[in-house]
Amino acid sequence: MSVETLAAALPEELQRKAERVLALACESERPLATAESCTGGLLAALLTDIPGCSHIFERGFVSYSDDAKCDLLGIARDQIDRCGAVSRPVAIAMAQGALDRSRASIALSITGFAGPPGKDDEGEEGLVHFALASKEGKTQAREERFGAIGRQDIRIEALRVALDMIEDALT
Repeated sequence: MSVETLAAALPEELQRKAERVLALACESERPLATAESCTGGLLAALLTDIPGCSHIFERGFVSYSDDAKCDLLGIARDQIDRCGAVSRPVAIAMAQGALDRSRASIALSITGFAGPPGKDDEGEEGLVHFALASKEGKTQAREERFGAIGRQDIRIEALRVALDMIEDALT
């Protein structure tokens, strides 16, 4: 029986980076959670693809729609209406919501415009907001503008940034 993973679809260095992140999380016994929008659960899939430490991944929330962000993560609708779903405040609220609704020590959120823009989209293709919340009370946010490099490449770059942020929080 062969094991199917995301490895074939992603750069090898991302797989190695995910392995390092999971090893650090295991060593420090700090479970992880994710709240993803534009990456559609790719980070959660990557973190659960790796045998040996995938148990340290506590849970993932795929909150692609505004309603899902409100229902699953407890974000107030007026915050999304006021700030936009792709914004620093919403990314922070997503990370905090994932932390509050899990047993994780660290929660990472991703929300952005992977593109290309649809007829109702008014956002900048490649704009992605990240946030990391931890049980220690530390929250950090980051904005990246990857540009119009294509949906797949934006998602891959988002995974790279997300893993970097988690790794930094664990070291």
